Amino acid sequence: MQKHGDTPLKDHLLHTLHMIQQRERCITDESIHRIAAQYSLPVSQVRAVVAFYAFFQTEPCGDYHLFFSNCPACGYEQAGQNLLQMLAHKLNVQIGQTRPDGRISLHETSCIGMCDHGASLLVNGQPLTGLESASIERLANQIETAAPLHNWPQDWMHTDSAVHKTNLLLEDSFVPGAGLRTTLARGTDAALEIITHSGLRGRGGAGFATGRKWRLCKAAAGDARYVVCNADEGEPGTFKDRWLLQQQAERVLEGMAICAFIIGARQGFLYLRGEYRYLLPHLQTTLAQQRRQGLLGKNIGGEPGFEFDVDIVIGAGAYICGEESALIESLEGKPGIPRNRPPFPVTQGYLGQPTVVNNVETFWAAASIIVNGADWFKSVGTPESSGSKLLSISGDCTAPGIYEYPFGITVHQILRECGAMNTQAVQIGGPAGTLIGRADFQRKIGFEDLSTGGSFMVFGETRDMMTVVQNFTKFFAHESCGFCTPCRVGTTLLKHNLEKIATGHGTHLDIQTLRETSNLVQRYAHCGLGHTAANPILNSLQSFPEIFGQRLAARSFTPNFDLDAALSEARRLTRRDDSKAHLDSGY
Repeated sequence: MQKHGDTPLKDHLLHTLHMIQQRERCITDESIHRIAAQYSLPVSQVRAVVAFYAFFQTEPCGDYHLFFSNCPACGYEQAGQNLLQMLAHKLNVQIGQTRPDGRISLHETSCIGMCDHGASLLVNGQPLTGLESASIERLANQIETAAPLHNWPQDWMHTDSAVHKTNLLLEDSFVPGAGLRTTLARGTDAALEIITHSGLRGRGGAGFATGRKWRLCKAAAGDARYVVCNADEGEPGTFKDRWLLQQQAERVLEGMAICAFIIGARQGFLYLRGEYRYLLPHLQTTLAQQRRQGLLGKNIGGEPGFEFDVDIVIGAGAYICGEESALIESLEGKPGIPRNRPPFPVTQGYLGQPTVVNNVETFWAAASIIVNGADWFKSVGTPESSGSKLLSISGDCTAPGIYEYPFGITVHQILRECGAMNTQAVQIGGPAGTLIGRADFQRKIGFEDLSTGGSFMVFGETRDMMTVVQNFTKFFAHESCGFCTPCRVGTTLLKHNLEKIATGHGTHLDIQTLRETSNLVQRYAHCGLGHTAANPILNSLQSFPEIFGQRLAARSFTPNFDLDAALSEARRLTRRDDSKAHLDSGY
């Protein structure tokens, strides 16, 4: 299926399915059988792939196919108005459905990586940002009059992010090719020692030592090795990788090539989240430029036998593919279900071969470290967390955007510099991270304290934190891959139990159940992402117990559904509405 050095858009299973989706507006059973034959795959596997990814539809979607972001940092609720519901009303379409005339389909999604641009959506894959009630009216008019996207107001399609704070890496005047030249001159062992000594740890949030990962992969037995850049930036509130790919993709690709030389890989993949498909032309142009400059391809940098190239594979809307083993499954044309570990990808990854999977920011940082040295990188940060970190700051602040801080910076200082006033809470690391209140604003960003892949959501004092926690809890229930019972069932139980409390029907017993279920999900889920699914509830119970207590019913027990209302149909049929036709509501 894959050919070395060729773009896989024409032959990767996900991209073939995408093309069919675009051409026919859905993927029919007939198409599934045809593709299975084309790829010599079981029909069940192709059908499972179609069912797994949110961007594939088996029923026709609209000519205008919209995904509205419901991320709480984006402000889709303004002045008491829900912009998603307003748009649905204007377009006369049900959320999650296609309008009967087939022209419009409207869905909501958790985040499209535009949190610093306000309310946003994707229309046929193109992001629209900065939406307000007035622009919702204009948007509906554009759709109803069948205006082509290229004629829509260009200010709606602004996707760049403001950079408000720079530090070590963003201030580095990196020269393309400098990292590779340094690596080739020093040799694999010396270059690997620089990465190791620098203390660089994975910037996706897990924080595994980069040098150790590369060393393990280099030493592993295998017929081939692979380098994979994880650009599936799906954690709500995170957009710094999107900005890096827009502005400094050549440094990211050079970091991948440096890794390839060190571990002995000939093939690399950049796995791009489906919501960022609009970046594809830019990335293909950058790849072509790297090849012309001799930074990709054969005999890179004049080094005989050093051959490495990168293919782009685009996901199709699955948060779980941010987990490295699920990403590898997706690369192999399967549903993105996390693997059992061990073995780990460094020994048995893509196609069962040793594979390095690192985040966009990690490869980007590695390219500068090779040039400037380990001590340069360690000159900022802390002993446990060397270097600096890019943060995606959004929510209730006057200056959302990209910030680079040395590790060890306090939350309080960040809030002051991003223009956050009267902040009651900060969600660090996205829903899978840590929710803190004012009492913890002196805590520090770092692997030894508050670890983050980059998301930094600010919530002002007017926010209803129960609504925020509900949003995150629904997100995990929706995004569960369904593989394991603790996550598949547990996240749904958490969602329903939290809704019961939020609507005033919960008791102290329900809070106890909420804790117990959260602990079970955290302990027994199959993968790392599942382990974090209960974090929003556990964090809020600790930092914001009042949002639960003030909603509790006075009774010691409240059922999950209204027993008396369930008998309403029986009362109608028997034409009885006297007291004996009702249940006693006292407990």
